[in-house]
Amino acid sequence: MKVPSLPHKFAVAAFAVLVSLAVAAGGAQAGPKEDAAKLDELFAALKTANEVDAAVIESDIWRIWSRSGSPAMDLLLERGEKAVEQGDYEVALDHLTALTDHAPDFAEGWNQRAVAYFNMGRFGQAVADIQRTLRLNPRHFGALVGFATILEAMERPKQALEVYRAALAIHPHLGGIDDAVKRLEAKVAGQGI
Repeated sequence: MKVPSLPHKFAVAAFAVLVSLAVAAGGAQAGPKEDAAKLDELFAALKTANEVDAAVIESDIWRIWSRSGSPAMDLLLERGEKAVEQGDYEVALDHLTALTDHAPDFAEGWNQRAVAYFNMGRFGQAVADIQRTLRLNPRHFGALVGFATILEAMERPKQALEVYRAALAIHPHLGGIDDAVKRLEAKVAGQGI
C-alpha cells in the first residue's frame, strides 16, 4: 500500500517539530544569548581591525549568528541557505518559514528568509523580514546591506545611502559598500543641482 505524501512544506514543519521535541528532551546546545559577550568583543575589534583581520572577525560573527541553540533549527537554516544558493527559492521558503515559525527569536532565520524573498523579487516581504531581523539584532550589517540594496533598486538613493552608511558604522570593511556609498553620494549630489 502506498502511503500518501504530505506536501513539502508540511513535511518540513513536521520535521522541525519532531526534532525540536527530541532536542528538548536531550538538551540543546548553547544559543546566541550565551554568545553576547563574545559578539561585543568581536564588534569592538571590528571597528579598529585592518581589512584582513576584519574578514576573520566577520566570519566569526556570522558563525555565532548562525547558531540558534537548537540543532533542528540550525539544520533548517542550513537547508534553507543551501536551497537559496541553488536558486530553489520555494524550497528555501519552506525551510526558512518553518524555522521562523518554530524559532521566532532567531534573527538569522528572518534574515535568510529575507534573502530568499529578495531573490524572488518579493521586496515587500523581504523588507518585513529585514525589519524583524533588525529588531532582534540591530547590529546585523548583512540585513542593513540587504535593505539598502532594496532601497537602491526602488530608486530611493538618499535612503539607501543612509542605510549603507549605517552598515559601515557597524562594519567599516564591508566588501563593496564603499563603492556603493561613493556612487550614491554622486547620485544624490547630482539630484540637488
